[in-house]
Amino acid sequence: MGSEGPSAPVVVPRNFRLLEELERGEKGIGDGTVSYGMDDADDIYMRSWTGTIIGPPNTVHEGRIYQLKLFCDTNYPDKPPTVRFQTRINMTCVDKETGLVEPSLFPMLGNWQREHTMEDILTSLKREMSTPQNRRLHQPQEGNEDQRVEQKGPSHRCVIM
Repeated sequence: MGSEGPSAPVVVPRNFRLLEELERGEKGIGDGTVSYGMDDADDIYMRSWTGTIIGPPNTVHEGRIYQLKLFCDTNYPDKPPTVRFQTRINMTCVDKETGLVEPSLFPMLGNWQREHTMEDILTSLKREMSTPQNRRLHQPQEGNEDQRVEQKGPSHRCVIM
């Protein structure tokens, strides 16, 4: 049997990767200021996830609890998930109306690599809250989650006569 040359890296299938992330999320991350898990336990495709970030100390975000939705389409982890703040937040990389984290303004999503995880995204967003451009930005009043504008696809109506 001998050596057959350099071996190709092992590519973990999407569902196995998501199961690993789910297990890690359920165990808890670091100091507990970032967490994530499945949004719908019945979602066999494991697409819809929730995340929570507790704002970092010595910033306007300190003590605030931010809820996020992460959507991992069928091309995850080759492509990044869509990340949207459910809690209103003022950050340079977040659309103020929709809460969408803009990939062009958030390097982790814009320069996505397959090795990145949802945990990496959440911890990076928490670090971003501490940057000079975000740490002192005026924040919306807490409790405004219900006013978030949801982006939806085209609306179609069927009328049967």
